[in-house]
Amino acid sequence: MTLVSTEWLNNNLSKVKILDASWHLLPDRNGFDEYQKKHIENAIFFDLEKNSNQQKNLPHNHFLPEKKDWEETLSKIGISNTDKVVIYDNSDLITSCRCWFQFLYFGHDSKLVFILDGGLKKWRLESGKVTNKETKIISSKYFAKENKHMVKIKSQIEENINKNKFKLLDARSKGRFSGKAKEPRPGVRSGSIEGSICLPYSECIDPKDNSFLNKKILSEKFKSLGITGNNVVFSCGSSVTASVLGLAYSIVNNDYILNIYIGSWSEYGKIK
Repeated sequence: MTLVSTEWLNNNLSKVKILDASWHLLPDRNGFDEYQKKHIENAIFFDLEKNSNQQKNLPHNHFLPEKKDWEETLSKIGISNTDKVVIYDNSDLITSCRCWFQFLYFGHDSKLVFILDGGLKKWRLESGKVTNKETKIISSKYFAKENKHMVKIKSQIEENINKNKFKLLDARSKGRFSGKAKEPRPGVRSGSIEGSICLPYSECIDPKDNSFLNKKILSEKFKSLGITGNNVVFSCGSSVTASVLGLAYSIVNNDYILNIYIGSWSEYGKIK
């Protein structure tokens, strides 16, 4: 049960820790500003930019933070290893899914970390209450354990072009994937990784309320692209929306263990 409904959260508000992971790529919106104006009661803001390891030699990217930094962050915002955590965003689910991936990578029990299906949009559509009150935080002591098998690095992606050990799905738009649309990040060329397959993350989400499409529809989408089994890796612009596809695939394949190319196109497509 990775996804929880608005009804479930409303009935369990006092039993979980809630994180608002809102983030936007374009500068016309600011996730923290939006959080300060309205958020679900007792939600704590999770800053994707601050909780990513920004590689200075690459265009705008979101590598995983160091283990000690993750432990420090979760301890500061009062998350313990035994906490049930519900993550939402106001960003079309993209950063709640990325935050979920980071929790799994750093060893949080998968049965204790959830995503609010539909995020803040569906919560508001269904008359969920919001507030601008500051959330009181009591610090904790968090201990992480890295699951390094959940990520791929550039050399493994390059090796796979010839060896074809796994399928690589790209969550970017078809225009960016084909090279017809300009990349939003400066210093990154248009195009895609040889042999990869495009499935825009937005095609897995219902635009009316930002909830995931049902299991049958998602299954048909993956099967139509020849995606079956567990040897599947997801990529995107900077390993954020890749997590949306990863979650969608885990809905249709209960045995799948999430695997992300962490450098994604911001690394692979860097203009040298």
